[in-house]
Amino acid sequence: MLGRIVASAAILFASFSSFAGDGHDHSEAPITDMSKAYKVIAQPQAVPANGKVHVEELFWYGCGHCFSLEEHVESWSSKLPADVEFSRVPAMFGKSWVIHAQMYYMTEVLGITEQTHGDTFKAIHLKGERLQRKSEQQKFFADYGVSEEDFNKAYNSFTVKSRMKQADKRIRAYQVSGVPAIVVNGKYLVDAGSAGGQGNIFKVVDYLIEQERK
Repeated sequence: MLGRIVASAAILFASFSSFAGDGHDHSEAPITDMSKAYKVIAQPQAVPANGKVHVEELFWYGCGHCFSLEEHVESWSSKLPADVEFSRVPAMFGKSWVIHAQMYYMTEVLGITEQTHGDTFKAIHLKGERLQRKSEQQKFFADYGVSEEDFNKAYNSFTVKSRMKQADKRIRAYQVSGVPAIVVNGKYLVDAGSAGGQGNIFKVVDYLIEQERK
């Protein structure tokens, strides 16, 4: 299954360097027209039918812009109202992306995502750790109390592979060309380019949440 994801991703996205960022100026600019600060997704995707507004972050651990956005994500998600649900979806636009997506879903299966998510970004972007090899990931996970046995179970887990397949399908349905990006209720996509800078992204997200409440 991993091979099929890599193959399909390679056709759509030729290289790491082309899609790590979105090519936009990420400095913050005033939002003069909110209706132009987001994109309407051509093929809206279903979200959980639980009465909440669902917000998804599309990301890759190796993406520098995703790393810089993380402080905004953490600040915003720490104050979620009761009627908003937040989740993350790792993009798989190449072999390195697939490896990191597998690592992300392993943390979900192991129940350590909140402890490891920010630290994974820091390990890659501040400490220079690639976290591409199984041995590198196992060493990283060990710092969070994950045994070799539990690591191997998660590494080969059907649940991890299934979630990766679902995430890859969802990302491709959104037809995004780069990360980071935020999707609101499966309908609207917000990124630094549309919002006029990373600092504006969650201003637009909050506006869209309010529209979805109506």
